[in-house]
Amino acid sequence: MSVPLKIRRPEAPELPPQIGKYPVHARLGEGSTSEVFLAHDEFRGRNVAIKRVRLGLLPDSRESHFQRRFFAAEAALVGRLNHPNVVQILDAVFDDAAPYLVMEYVDGVTLRRFCRADTLLPLDQIVEIGFKCAMALGYVYRQGVIHRDVKPANLLAVMDGDQVVDVKITDFGSAFNQTSDATQVYRVGSLAYMSPEQLDGDTLDCRADLYSLAAVLYHLIAGRPPFDATRQQAIMHQIYNVQPASLRGLRDGVSERLDLLILGALAKDRDDRPADWGRFAQALSALITDHEVPRGQQQGVLDSERFNLLRTLEFFQGFGDVELWEVVHRARWQRLPFGHAIYRKGQEGDDFHILARGRVDVFRDAAHVAQLGVGDSVGEMAYLAPNPDLRIHVADVIVADPATTLSFTPHTLGQLSMPTRHLFDAAFIKVLVRRLHAAHEALAHPRRIL
Repeated sequence: MSVPLKIRRPEAPELPPQIGKYPVHARLGEGSTSEVFLAHDEFRGRNVAIKRVRLGLLPDSRESHFQRRFFAAEAALVGRLNHPNVVQILDAVFDDAAPYLVMEYVDGVTLRRFCRADTLLPLDQIVEIGFKCAMALGYVYRQGVIHRDVKPANLLAVMDGDQVVDVKITDFGSAFNQTSDATQVYRVGSLAYMSPEQLDGDTLDCRADLYSLAAVLYHLIAGRPPFDATRQQAIMHQIYNVQPASLRGLRDGVSERLDLLILGALAKDRDDRPADWGRFAQALSALITDHEVPRGQQQGVLDSERFNLLRTLEFFQGFGDVELWEVVHRARWQRLPFGHAIYRKGQEGDDFHILARGRVDVFRDAAHVAQLGVGDSVGEMAYLAPNPDLRIHVADVIVADPATTLSFTPHTLGQLSMPTRHLFDAAFIKVLVRRLHAAHEALAHPRRIL
């Protein structure tokens, strides 16, 4: 009589109840040298991700030595990288047995999910991802950091249904910190996305990460990386000597400009690539603006379009990239038709609008008193008013040409970082001084306010 063979499935590792002061809720992932857990920061009332070096690594092994070096590279960036598209590193604990990092928790998936031929994203989403990553890596580079391991697994996609609505760069364990005096590890990264100079162990600049991001975008568009082989030596030979295939032959809808931009960023000689992140980001954004990329289901205004629109407005002249991204994400964006009343006389409110497109007419007691255009703000006096009586609008504000506005309330403005709020205050002061000056001029007042 035969006895059925029972296969014992390996049990999942036991979940630690707590790491440091953080209660652990779930295991998010694991690799050969580290584990990532979902935990809770009870002091700040939010979830965090904890990346812990695996218990049991031999303390004197070569693997342990490099893992601790990589941990130290990320730990050195605690609190330094504050960008909407970069995962924040909140804390680092140098525990002798298993050091760990506390990071911003991102509820998303890695871009590896969208690298297969049967799960490819629409081209507009891919270009939007590229733009956001380019802007974020440009910010990182200005902080003196080169990531050195830009790959799909290190890019987290924030989803809304089947739409990628945002992306976050993570895992700075391989980062080269140009401001650090400590000895750093060379020739690190993921082979399929590494530039020739990174393979050589040469001195790097932003164009090494730019190459890697272009390789990721190539993979997302084509469903395969620019270079692929079963043996490492063969991939290295291709990176040094072979030109990647044109994307136009691999996927419908790829324009010549998109193809040339990605292939140019994959040039063997870094001097033949875009010179900096700003140029690469603008080239990606222009593909959308110039309708070089077919739109998928995402027919609304893309974040990249909003970001570049804000850059053109006088109100936001003093804002940096990070602050502009905050505005893009926190503002309420509205498209208003001709004749729409933004405010009516006697209406109470505490919001304000900034005109990104179009014009509005201002009427007081049926008399036309002003016309405001792109870059102007309306409603700021009610917003800034120190008491409710002054929040009553004294004029009608009517859309004269179809308009796009972004608006804030005290609540949404309070969600912005303090540096961004200070920039709003400075912009409001300029608006009020300019209007006061114009009023004095209109009344032929002898005193000029400059």
